[in-house]
Amino acid sequence: MRDHFIKRLSELVENNPDIILITGDLGFGVFDNFRKAFPKNFINIGVAEQNMTGVATGLALEGKIVFTYSIANFPTLRCLEQIRNDACYHNADVKVVSIGGGFSYGALGISHHATEDLSIMRSLPEIKVISPCGYWETTGATEAVVNSPGTCYLRLDKSAGDDRPVDKNEKFIIGKARILKNGFDCTIIVTGGILEEVINSSAFLMSEGISSRIVSMHTLKPIDEQVILKAVEETHIIITVEEHTVFGGLGSAVSEVLMKYNYYPKKFLSIGLKEGFSSIVGSQKYLRKQYNMDAQSIYNQIKSLLVN
Repeated sequence: MRDHFIKRLSELVENNPDIILITGDLGFGVFDNFRKAFPKNFINIGVAEQNMTGVATGLALEGKIVFTYSIANFPTLRCLEQIRNDACYHNADVKVVSIGGGFSYGALGISHHATEDLSIMRSLPEIKVISPCGYWETTGATEAVVNSPGTCYLRLDKSAGDDRPVDKNEKFIIGKARILKNGFDCTIIVTGGILEEVINSSAFLMSEGISSRIVSMHTLKPIDEQVILKAVEETHIIITVEEHTVFGGLGSAVSEVLMKYNYYPKKFLSIGLKEGFSSIVGSQKYLRKQYNMDAQSIYNQIKSLLVN
């Protein structure tokens, strides 16, 4: 996803010199061409993420559109006070970009597992929270946050699902979910690159005659309420999938919408990281399997939900 992000950002900077990218001392291979082509639009702030957010806010208040970039936990959890008090409170054009959502950096351990960021970021006032499921959404989201005033959080993943639109004229819209596959027996609502596992689990279900709708909830805040309510009306069974804790993330956000409008699905299941830290070390694929988030595990949980 990061390659698609920087490619689109480079195209946007050509026509908008007010865009600035600040990195916390990483991404140099990815940013080589950007740095050479737009030296005045690139800052390496060093391993000083809190300072990075403060500098970004100052530049934004002077009329710039500023992207901060680092490995998922560092530009978010480490900078929470600065994002809240500096960026969000002043409705500044600061776009916090995290690379490596979920278990993307699984081999580096718990310090690099981003499994609480969506919960924490969406709790902040005056912020938009966006978690693309694939390359198409990443490209669209990059442009969308540039054109969306105020503070945004863009969570990128090392993995990606096939999120290509059927309609070539479709545009990415913040807050508007996308139905990637129609189905009538249940609805699977997903955010992030774990879409690739959901697509495979949906195929397993289809092989047994179970039709599952797949909804890409690429924006958690503001969330698309109507697509959730329509899914309950038409399929009656809701499953959420996220490479993230089930506490406060996508599953919680969907549940809040259901309770707000007194909608009660026949069955509801939230798939994600349960209680405790993700203390196992390994690749993203390995950790998904260990924590029951791979395609087979998702299929097993949905199948059990449907038959019981």
